[in-house]
Amino acid sequence: MSVTIFVPRDSAALAVGANRVAAAIEREAAARGLDVAIVRNGSRGMLWLEVLVEVRTEAGRIAYGPVAPADVPGLFDAGFLNGGVHPLCHGETKEIPFLKGQTRLTFSRCGVTDPLSLDDYRHYQGLKGLEKAIALSPADIVSQVTNSGLRGRGGAGFPTGIKWKTVADAKAEQKYIVCNADEGDSGTFADRMIMEGDPFVLIEGMVIAGIATGATKGYVYTRSEYPHAITIMNEAITIARNAGILGASVLGSTYAFDMEVREGAGAYVCGEETSLLNSLEGKRGIVRAKPPLPALQGLFGKPTVVNNVMSLASIPVIMDQGAQFYRDFGVGRSHGTIPIQIAGNIKHGGLYETAFGLTLGQLIDDIGGGTVSGRPVKAVQVGGPLGAYFPRELFDTVFDYEAFAARDGLIGHAGIVVFDDTADMLKQARFAMEFCAIESCGKCTPCRIGSTRGVETADRIAKGIEPEKNRELLTDLCNTMKFGSLCALGGFTPYPVLSAMKHFPADFAPAPLVEAAE
Repeated sequence: MSVTIFVPRDSAALAVGANRVAAAIEREAAARGLDVAIVRNGSRGMLWLEVLVEVRTEAGRIAYGPVAPADVPGLFDAGFLNGGVHPLCHGETKEIPFLKGQTRLTFSRCGVTDPLSLDDYRHYQGLKGLEKAIALSPADIVSQVTNSGLRGRGGAGFPTGIKWKTVADAKAEQKYIVCNADEGDSGTFADRMIMEGDPFVLIEGMVIAGIATGATKGYVYTRSEYPHAITIMNEAITIARNAGILGASVLGSTYAFDMEVREGAGAYVCGEETSLLNSLEGKRGIVRAKPPLPALQGLFGKPTVVNNVMSLASIPVIMDQGAQFYRDFGVGRSHGTIPIQIAGNIKHGGLYETAFGLTLGQLIDDIGGGTVSGRPVKAVQVGGPLGAYFPRELFDTVFDYEAFAARDGLIGHAGIVVFDDTADMLKQARFAMEFCAIESCGKCTPCRIGSTRGVETADRIAKGIEPEKNRELLTDLCNTMKFGSLCALGGFTPYPVLSAMKHFPADFAPAPLVEAAE
């Protein structure tokens, strides 16, 4: 009887030798005359345990990790095909505390299934949302999404249903669904994990969006730095097309929808929706002035829904379980679940999907386990390179759009990067300005010139040149960028700079002079 072994093909696992581990398992099994079937699944998101190998047993799936090729013979000796005890054994995968404490809606299949098995996808409730959507009118689908309270998971937090209704109500012969998979923020990897670990959920979400708004064509715009995601998405699209999920008749209905993947050229600013649309059209990736809104005049001048991967991947469970089911998760105006990515100097880094409402302290100390260096946490940056730095005094902040905004922060794409007490926050502020200067599309003066002047000013502060005057100048530059920039790149760069100055003033003070020894 064949034993099924799961070895992830997720980029995070591949980076630490997953292919070599899979090959070692195959060789060892053959040498021992054992019948095994290796499934290359996605990652469960417990990145400190990668390569995480799972074995399907009568007692459930048993986890071993982190596994290196050299560990494989010892695993076989310990009888791991039957869930045998071994120093790398963590027991039943679903009982590992990091995983057990989660509420996995969007990521319910990620790490569980073969990403390219449509049978697996159907077995774990896949396509239920699309089947129910086809039975509804487009207006009813939009109402479901609106009533669910789903907000854009890409950063802005704009209500998804309102955007869909705007496109649905627009009159045009052609409409588009564009998935923003240009995941460029530091410490973020949720989009990549979905594309590599459960691509059909994104496809299903985009098809539902097309039916709801009258769009018949979709594009997934992603990064050239994501070759594995691009390969898997393209394979999944072909499988979906051959199965009648995409094409002239979606699941035998009167609705048509097809889609393809487009690869970006590495510009961070193309994560901004209008720059992305310009890039998709083959133009230089620079920001467009609004109005007109992309919902009315987007791709090729046609009404276009531009949604993040997480927004679209949340749609199938909403359509399957109902708006109220999804809305009941969360706090305040932040409904549903959010896949939080914990990275940086953290002991248990990875993806943690949960309902809105946990505090920053719970995420860092209880779930993340504190720093991997063992030193005190000095700051966390939430929301990518444009997010504010929060000190420990703000760790009571609830993970909620409005709660973060009230403290001059932003959730963004829900990436958290942790820094211990060796971090120099003046250098971090300078980095924010330098990053903006490098990545600016150059369209508007506050972003293009302000960021360059910001780097120069930070350097003068570091050298002790008129520190008080230059701190005032840096604050003034930030306000100019915040209120004068065309898009969020220039508009949000002040968040990390101002928060670093506010919460860590000692790092912006002149270094004490050391007298030379006589």
